[in-house]
Amino acid sequence: MHIFGGNIIKDLKINEEIRDNKLRLIDEDGEQIGVVSKNEALDRAFDKHLDLVLMSPNAKPPVARIMDYGKYKYEQEKKAKENKKKQKTIQTKETRFSLNIEDHDLATKANQSKKFLDNGDKVKVSVRFKGRELGHKNLGYDLLDKFIEMVGDSAKIDKKPQMEGRSLVLFISPNNEEK
Repeated sequence: MHIFGGNIIKDLKINEEIRDNKLRLIDEDGEQIGVVSKNEALDRAFDKHLDLVLMSPNAKPPVARIMDYGKYKYEQEKKAKENKKKQKTIQTKETRFSLNIEDHDLATKANQSKKFLDNGDKVKVSVRFKGRELGHKNLGYDLLDKFIEMVGDSAKIDKKPQMEGRSLVLFISPNNEEK
């Protein structure tokens, strides 16, 4: 078994590694030949300068195929690499500010969050409370409402504002409707 780019490519039994005496044989063109002995299948594969590969070891009788195993493995790795390229990983970025942030600074944080959202990332917005500010949580909710207004239509709220320790936290993600 090989791990290629996070994908597992399993090694199949080939040629003499196959232990079963009777095999259902498929030739290199994909046509079924039928149930044959292991020796006859090996002879057919070697006559064509190809490998006998056990494709389904748990079938009754096991299914073997005549093919170029090196080429097959290369194509599997190529597919795995192609699938990895197509994957998009979503990261969660964080924007933090305190309760007494100025309007211009809040606008700057909102613009930075818009950039994160445009890249397809989620954003965790948190307002930190210090000391006696915890008694004025409503100001934090108002600040988050103002922040959402600044971010505009590029975001949708995943998780409503909620207190986590001394912080008021809000999760937003990209709004895919406009694309």
